[in-house]
Amino acid sequence: MNTLVKVGRYHLVDRISFLILPLGITLFSFAINLLLFWLVVPEPEGHTGGVMSLFIYMAVIGALSATRSLPFGLTLGVSRRSYYLGTVALAAGLGVAFGLWVVLMQLIERLADGWGIGLHFFRVTLILDGPWYVSWLTSFVFLVLMTAYGLWAGLVFRRWSVLGLVTFIAAQVLVLVAATLVITWLDGWARVGEFFTGLGALGMTGIAAALAVVLLGAGFATIRRVTV
Repeated sequence: MNTLVKVGRYHLVDRISFLILPLGITLFSFAINLLLFWLVVPEPEGHTGGVMSLFIYMAVIGALSATRSLPFGLTLGVSRRSYYLGTVALAAGLGVAFGLWVVLMQLIERLADGWGIGLHFFRVTLILDGPWYVSWLTSFVFLVLMTAYGLWAGLVFRRWSVLGLVTFIAAQVLVLVAATLVITWLDGWARVGEFFTGLGALGMTGIAAALAVVLLGAGFATIRRVTV
């Protein structure tokens, strides 16, 4: 446990990347959305989904942990297993903290009646628009999921270089394209929409949690053979 804490502290030496930029980028996106909504959007209410910038940046944090920070971390004598588990523990801690921050901003957004102009930035329909504890759980799970994805992608790059990363991304694109074509061919988009709508926030959170476990397992298997 002590080693895992040291790995977390090692990452947090770069406080700008791990603590300041996630909030800074999200608040910058919020300011842009606020300005555009005030100047351009005529509707009395609207969901922008701009808070997703925080979740996307968590993938960047995961990738940085595998590409920029891993080599020096291993030279300090940390095992691959300890480095990986310590990084995942930090991701979980950040997920807890940033998730609470999202919930706090949702509360302020509600009290301010959409910042006075009906803007729903920190609330996302069906996913982040319910009771605070559900929004926190959903935020936590999706933040960890995105970090796990970025971490695995970074480890793929570390193990197989650019060609491996390109293949990794291309395989995902092919799967998405194939799924899109099949759903379109079966005229099933309405059923897909009904399925996810029926799941609700907790159902989608459960699926995301299962996917996060799979990605974390894949990342752990990959880092065991990474050379630096």
